[in-house]
Amino acid sequence: MKERNLRVVFMGTPEFAVAPLDKIIQAGYEVVAVVTVPDKPAGRGQRISESAVKKYALKNNLNLLQPEKLKDNNFIEELTNLKPEVMVVVAFRMLPKEVWSLPSLGTFNLHASLLPQYRGASPINFSIINGDNETGVTTFFIDEKIDTGEILLQERIAINENENAGELHDRLQELGSHLVVKTLQGLEDGTLKSEKQELKKEVEYKYAPRIFKKDCLINWEDKIENIHNLIRGLSPYPVAYTHLVIGNEKLKIFKIFSGYYSRETHNFPIGKIIIEGKDILKIAIKEGFYFPKEIQLEGKKRMNISDFINGLIDKNNIKVQ
Repeated sequence: MKERNLRVVFMGTPEFAVAPLDKIIQAGYEVVAVVTVPDKPAGRGQRISESAVKKYALKNNLNLLQPEKLKDNNFIEELTNLKPEVMVVVAFRMLPKEVWSLPSLGTFNLHASLLPQYRGASPINFSIINGDNETGVTTFFIDEKIDTGEILLQERIAINENENAGELHDRLQELGSHLVVKTLQGLEDGTLKSEKQELKKEVEYKYAPRIFKKDCLINWEDKIENIHNLIRGLSPYPVAYTHLVIGNEKLKIFKIFSGYYSRETHNFPIGKIIIEGKDILKIAIKEGFYFPKEIQLEGKKRMNISDFINGLIDKNNIKVQ
């Protein structure tokens, strides 16, 4: 492993950020500090939860910083004393200028899209929800606005048919990890030049805002491919859902993790559920049927559709809405 001279500060929080951090260390760079969010209570028991990046940093004996406020004078002084030449940011918080302007070679971010497409918090989800055939990763310098800084490097990748957000996340994580190291090498060697992001009038740009619960509700009146793309674009998290109705009683939330569709002509009302045998459940939609494969009824564990069918008492008067 070649020893590198750059002093790097890494900032990140979720699992997506762990692989790039690991690749930086494997490449021989000196990570003088890892910055992540403070511990916080999570789940029903409100147990203290540590970020994936913190767990990695502790396991590998890295200098760990968890500031409550990024503008805190003590935190900024601590960063200044570390004399970082580059800061690498992957899935972290918006940084104040006092922080991102510190390194001599700049602060760059890894974004899971081909900027300027899909600026925002959920680029992986929306690339699938919108039915795109291609996406990628971008490294860019951080500036005062969100996801608008000068682009350093990009790598493209095809979105596989029926691929869900979790599967695409894992492939982009690997691709992005290599791009981060490639970016560091270019900055270190002085061979990498950044380019401004330009919005062209003839291009339709898409955005990736935060996803809320209301955005996960399936509209069964929508086009067949839009329904399918929403379900796979929200799987395995936060998961698309509908409401199950048996007779006149609206039951709990019905989450759908995966499935497939078939274009067919029929006379069933939209949302009508038809059960065929022990392992086929299909939902009537405008252009055919949607066949859920993995589901979860509120209060129950995730299960395959055959287990759900076997637990139903009334299999005739059932629908979703």
